[in-house]
Amino acid sequence: MSGRRDQHEADPPRRTEPTLGDIDHLDSPRGPASDGLPQVKVEARSARPGGPPPRSRNRPGGGKRGWLLPVLLLVLIAVIATAWLNQGWLRGKLPNTELNDVLGRAQQALQAGHLDGQDGTSARELFQSAIALQPDNDRATDGLRQVGQAELAQADAALLAGHLDQAAQQAASARDLLGGGSDVDRLDAQIAQARAAQGSSQVKTVDLVDQAQQALADGKLEGPHGAGALYKQMLQADPNNAVAAHGLDQVGDALAVQAHKAFDANDSMTANALVEELAALQPNSGALPALRAQQAQTRKQDDSALDTELKQGADAFRAGRIVGQGDDTALAHYKAALAIDPDNAEAHAGLGKVAQALTVQASAAIDAGDTAQATQLLDQATVLAPKSADLAAARARLNGAAAQGASSQAGDPNNASPDDAVEASAPVVLSPQQSAAVARMVQRAQIAAARGDIMLPPGNSAYDLYRNALVIDGSNAAALQGLQALPVQVEKQFNQALANGNLGQASNMLDNLAELAPGEASQGALSDRLAGAWLDQAEQQLRDGDRVGATQSLDRARKLSPNQPRVLDLAARLQGSP
Repeated sequence: MSGRRDQHEADPPRRTEPTLGDIDHLDSPRGPASDGLPQVKVEARSARPGGPPPRSRNRPGGGKRGWLLPVLLLVLIAVIATAWLNQGWLRGKLPNTELNDVLGRAQQALQAGHLDGQDGTSARELFQSAIALQPDNDRATDGLRQVGQAELAQADAALLAGHLDQAAQQAASARDLLGGGSDVDRLDAQIAQARAAQGSSQVKTVDLVDQAQQALADGKLEGPHGAGALYKQMLQADPNNAVAAHGLDQVGDALAVQAHKAFDANDSMTANALVEELAALQPNSGALPALRAQQAQTRKQDDSALDTELKQGADAFRAGRIVGQGDDTALAHYKAALAIDPDNAEAHAGLGKVAQALTVQASAAIDAGDTAQATQLLDQATVLAPKSADLAAARARLNGAAAQGASSQAGDPNNASPDDAVEASAPVVLSPQQSAAVARMVQRAQIAAARGDIMLPPGNSAYDLYRNALVIDGSNAAALQGLQALPVQVEKQFNQALANGNLGQASNMLDNLAELAPGEASQGALSDRLAGAWLDQAEQQLRDGDRVGATQSLDRARKLSPNQPRVLDLAARLQGSP
């Protein structure tokens, strides 16, 4: 040992005398083995009460840490200042149950269309409450903008529906929320324009009252200028007009009385027209059910009589009783059928077949040289089918034969012979100018036919051009062939138009075919196909909400095929739909 004493020890070491230990407890359990040296207890160095602090290991001499407390104070001040300056951002990071609840209810009200109100549950009120809780909340600000846009959309819808006061109120709300804008300005201008038009219509309504009352007093109930149409026009402009509503009731009562009288007089055509007029003016009229029942009963009786006339007409035609005296001819029966149902397609086709038969007989008379008989037959056929292509061709042949016969007899009127008919069939010699004119007309007719100008325009249609060519040269083969081929071309154009969905053009072609070839058997099938296409279009229009267009398409189909089940079904659906 060096003999130096550690200055940190509180008690200096003393000399230890040798000792035998505790010999009285030799049999007791021993502790740790002892080497006989004094036991030294080593303790961790720490500041002892009353003793000097330990020296720092980092700095010679172990200086005090006096710099730590000022640094901690500076950090604390910086944290407090930062929190104060960013308190808005920190507040947004903290959960706000009340604000989120208000925003959630506001969004639900917006989606439900509850935009504004006074009970605190509308989208506008709730978003404004959210802004009151947190003025710079982006969700609340954007929500108010969405409310303004929704108000603008609803104002547009109200304007289209004619609810001008509602449109103006919602437009004002939209302006308040959106701060104006071109859409709001446009809507305000449209509302102002609608109000001006409404004011002028009110002035016009006063004039309509006088006109309608005068028409009612004169018994003029039907038509576009009748009392019914005038009163209905007033109600469309002002649905709450009591004068117009009462006037329309009077018109309905008068139409019902007239319809009953027409049924009693067996005038089904007049009665049916009156019933349809009443249904158009007052679909909910109390008189309609009884009239419809009487109409159905009468129609059943008429249908039976119609079927009888059509059957007897067909029997007479097959038996060769085409025209003549008495009521048992094809012509008489088909005319009787049309008296029952003026639009009956089968009866019209029957008259066309009668015209065709007369034309065939006239052609035979021309071939026999009997121009008088041919003229009489063609005159009868012209009444039934004035635009028939075969009839026009036969008339051209007759005129040519008559002209040739007259020219032959003029050369030697006292020497007529049995060969006059043969001589009359000899071709007429045309001048070069006439031949050129006929050739040009035939060429123009062919171009017009290809273009679809079959019967119109007058003078420049294929039909008129061929006929004009035959007036000059009644035996011109090209003109005769072109004229008689028109029905075939028309049917092709009908099929093409139907395939392209051009129902208007197809209808025109079917009308042309009915004029050119009345009684043609294929027209019934073509008519059914076109009726089906019109019904398909009506179905689509009804699905799209276009009830006006669907009604118009249904009317076109009804004219072509009135008893088709689809026609009756769609008519019932249109009448029952709102």
